Amino acid sequence: MSGLVATTVLAGAATAAADGDGGTAPGHTGHSGAAATIAGLKTFGAAVIHGADGDQQLSAGLFEMSVEGGGMLQTYCVDIHTPTQKDAKYHETAWNGTSLGTNKDAGRIHWILQHSYPQVNNLAALAKKAGVRGQLTEQDAAAGTQVAIWRHSDDVDVDAVDPQAEQLADYLEKNARNQAEPKASLTLDPPAVSGRPGERIGPVTVRTDARSVTLVPPADATTGGVRIVNKDGEPVTTATNGSKIFFEVPEDAAAATAELTAQASTTVPVGRAFVSDTRSQTQILAGSSESTVSATATATWALEGAIPALSARENCAKGGVDLTVTNQDDEPFTFEVGSVEQTVAGGASRTVTVPLSEDQPYDFTVKGPNGFERRFTGMLDCLTKTAETGTTAQTLTAPTPLGGAPTDTNLAETGSSDATPWIAGTAIALVVLGGAGLVIARRRRTPSDD
Repeated sequence: MSGLVATTVLAGAATAAADGDGGTAPGHTGHSGAAATIAGLKTFGAAVIHGADGDQQLSAGLFEMSVEGGGMLQTYCVDIHTPTQKDAKYHETAWNGTSLGTNKDAGRIHWILQHSYPQVNNLAALAKKAGVRGQLTEQDAAAGTQVAIWRHSDDVDVDAVDPQAEQLADYLEKNARNQAEPKASLTLDPPAVSGRPGERIGPVTVRTDARSVTLVPPADATTGGVRIVNKDGEPVTTATNGSKIFFEVPEDAAAATAELTAQASTTVPVGRAFVSDTRSQTQILAGSSESTVSATATATWALEGAIPALSARENCAKGGVDLTVTNQDDEPFTFEVGSVEQTVAGGASRTVTVPLSEDQPYDFTVKGPNGFERRFTGMLDCLTKTAETGTTAQTLTAPTPLGGAPTDTNLAETGSSDATPWIAGTAIALVVLGGAGLVIARRRRTPSDD
């Protein structure tokens, strides 16, 4: 499953990719929340997809991820026909940047996660509530939960091979109810602000479920004495949920951009989506240890002329990237994306959607007066393989023969590094070259069009 959402902030002539609910700093890509590397499929059983071309067996269960900075995550996948790349790097993101954003049953998947393994780790109690006959093992619980999720995420005819796992899957599918999307573990809102030297630029609001957040201010050597302060102008190094913080910029500071980093330790909310930009299955969180999460925000300032703040967020419901431009100057700010010209009035903010092709890398530049340029790159990946090609789609890796047992505990058949050359070749063939403006291609049909 691969879906990628995001919020990207670009300040200065830099490259950044659309990412989770936070932003990026000049010259590199950043994401809000947890970032992790997938370690493999660890607790699983077998399942069978019933399709027009016959039955295919694959492994179904829990993946594990190691969090950058410390922590472990457990996840299920939500795109049955897309392989998982070995050691793929993932980041936390909102549903709207993945196939979950346009899936009316996404809330039911969240309910399943809250009411099954590993959130419910008393397997005897889970078996009794689900009416499972016989002993329910961890492997059965993981497989049954994954099968129930696939029925809602991919709308496919899939069954668990083990009878106990199948009974659990049927119970979860039948009883699932819509449950709201969980909030991000940590974001800074907005991820980009701008203003004049001598002002307190902001506010930026901290949103988190962590007890406390550590604020890492910009380095004085590169930002000319910029400080992070509260509304009273007092320097701050920590914050809590709802705290409003500002960039205090010296009056004699030359035009520049500064980045603030926020970091905390918390459990990531169950139901958060995790995506990779390497065409690896989209994952949904089933469990979290205490883990490191982070977010960034940038401030841009100039003595005169336009001082726009730009951020971007992939929007699967609209099939593109939402570009938000806030203009702190008194005069209108006019910019171009491809051949389309837009104007934001002085003191106003405007969001425009840049339409993009599904499942293709993109690279476009926002251009303004006096050499202003901001570049955005990423990949719009909003549909499951089933939604793209129909329920007869085949797995990209060879399935385990029907009747056999899964033997590879490293990623099994829900995704394998065997598909890496195919994906890499496709990505190279589809990449949109920068510098030639924005290539806008007709996006594929959405699930609602089906």
